[in-house]
Amino acid sequence: MKLLISAQNPSLESHIDSRFGRSPWLILFNTETNQWETFQNPGASQSGGAGVAAAQFVVDQKAEVVISGDFGPHAARAFQAARIEMRLFTETTTTVQEAVDHFKNNQLPKFQ
Repeated sequence: MKLLISAQNPSLESHIDSRFGRSPWLILFNTETNQWETFQNPGASQSGGAGVAAAQFVVDQKAEVVISGDFGPHAARAFQAARIEMRLFTETTTTVQEAVDHFKNNQLPKFQ
C-alpha cells in the first residue's frame, strides 16, 4: 500500500508536519516493499490553493492513504472524490517512521 505523509524534512526521522497543504515535504512510503521517496510539496509555495495542489500531487502518485495533522476542506474534498483515505497522526506520533508504524498497527484515526 502506498502512504503519503506530510513532513518537515526529507527523511523518515523527520517530524511530521501538521499542515498538509503547506508542509515542505511529502514522503511516499510503500508498505509492501518498505521503500520510500521524498518530494518537495508543490503546494507549499503556492500563494493560494496549496491544499488542492498538494492533493493533486498525491493523486498523481497513486497513493492510497495520506497521513497528516490536518486537511483543509478543499484537499479533503479532493481526497474523498479520489477515494484516498485520510488518517490523522496522534500526539504519540512525532516522526514519519512512527506514522508508518502506527498506520501498520491500525493506530491512526480516520479523518472524518
